Amino acid sequence: MPESVTEVAAQVHLWLKASIKIMLNCKKSILTFIFLCCALINARAQHTFNSGTSRLNMLQDSLLRLERLVQDAPSNTERFADNAQFVKTLVKALKIPGSYNFGFDSVKYLSIVKSPDKAFRIFSWAVAADDGTYRFFGAIQMATKDGQLKLYPLIDATEEIKDNNEITSNKKWFGSRYYEIVPVVNSGKQTFYILLGWKGNTIKTTKKVIEILSFEKDEVIFGKNVLESTKNGPFKNRIVFEYNKLNSMTLRLDKTVGMVVFDHLVPLSPDMTGNFEYYGSDSSFDAYRPVGGHLKLVENVELKNNPNEKDELYTDPKNKKITPIKKL
Repeated sequence: MPESVTEVAAQVHLWLKASIKIMLNCKKSILTFIFLCCALINARAQHTFNSGTSRLNMLQDSLLRLERLVQDAPSNTERFADNAQFVKTLVKALKIPGSYNFGFDSVKYLSIVKSPDKAFRIFSWAVAADDGTYRFFGAIQMATKDGQLKLYPLIDATEEIKDNNEITSNKKWFGSRYYEIVPVVNSGKQTFYILLGWKGNTIKTTKKVIEILSFEKDEVIFGKNVLESTKNGPFKNRIVFEYNKLNSMTLRLDKTVGMVVFDHLVPLSPDMTGNFEYYGSDSSFDAYRPVGGHLKLVENVELKNNPNEKDELYTDPKNKKITPIKKL
């Protein structure tokens, strides 16, 4: 009887050892399997990323080639035809997953500005016409969690907009080449964004714009009744400045004073009031300060900070001999 018990105990011991060995081997196999799966997923993700980046670089090269064609085109017909190809190539690039983080830094033709809260970025550019006017093109690309494309095309409808104070949409856009975005966060209310842009105009005058951008129910809204037009006066939806084309104008965010500052424009003489061909800076500055969800006009602001590259005068892209002038 004892021998039988001993034999059974020995068999149980051997069985337990074998079971433990099998369990350990299974555990190692499971861990190995998990590791291999992770490595495979990472490799595929890296391949997708590298593939996407490679395609984006190739399309960026195409945009550079088309950029030169647009700038060197001898006529409106060729210029706008090349620009149409530029638009198609840019949209193709933006359809690539993960394109939101691709800078397109080599394409100087484009102004690409990302909102400080990283919610979106705006592409905008101008195409000069033979008569000295400009047509604007652009798009708003939204940041998405899965990296897929969410794009709002901007359709320049400047000629249709008879009132600068009109509230518009991305399909009826008061075209501009934007160079700065300033978010305005009002407690308990939806954030809106100040857009600072250059609008060109004619062979005689240039325009710059303070635009207000907001998003309502997944729709793009341009214009908002928050800009004080005169001291303690009525509010406007956007502000448009116009001045002599040979002058330059400061319009930018000054972080040292926490305001959007700009040149005070005046006519050369009182009898030229309203004739913007004769408007320029009187060397004083006004500003807009966010107050309670509005932009309060502040007059005669003193500026002591260094020059800013955003103050430069945007010149006719067809005239390569003109060097942009900087103020301050």
